[in-house]
Amino acid sequence: MPGYGLQPADEGSGLLPWSWAVARLEASRNYWVATVWPDSRPHVMPVWGMWREDAFWFSSSRGSRKSRNLAANTRCVVTTEDAENPVVVEGVAALIDDRVVLGQVLAWENEKYTTDYTAELLDPAVNSCFRVKPLWAFGLAAGDFTGSPTRWDF
Repeated sequence: MPGYGLQPADEGSGLLPWSWAVARLEASRNYWVATVWPDSRPHVMPVWGMWREDAFWFSSSRGSRKSRNLAANTRCVVTTEDAENPVVVEGVAALIDDRVVLGQVLAWENEKYTTDYTAELLDPAVNSCFRVKPLWAFGLAAGDFTGSPTRWDF
């Protein structure tokens, strides 16, 4: 980050461990998902989701703008809700239609959000379920702007 006066990785507080990012990805209640319209306009929306098995999982109506955008371009960005201790993940979304995997995602969602949704919520004919595998991620700890910025590559 030229011009920001950042310290080298071995000075200041140093680079953040990946476990720091995972804890925030798991704890976030709300996330922001950024996708791209077919004409290259950005699109950002809040979603519920879960960080599990080294990926971000979320669902959306099959007809939603984000679902249609991801059908055309699978690249996306997911961020946690905390702008003071952000984790930003750029990744590739895959549409999930395997009923066993969908059942697991539904169980994760019901557990995290204390909901009691049934299988209809993730019916592939109506709704899209995505797994976003990270390509890289960025994190920054509050109060240590110059010492903590960390990028992880996958």
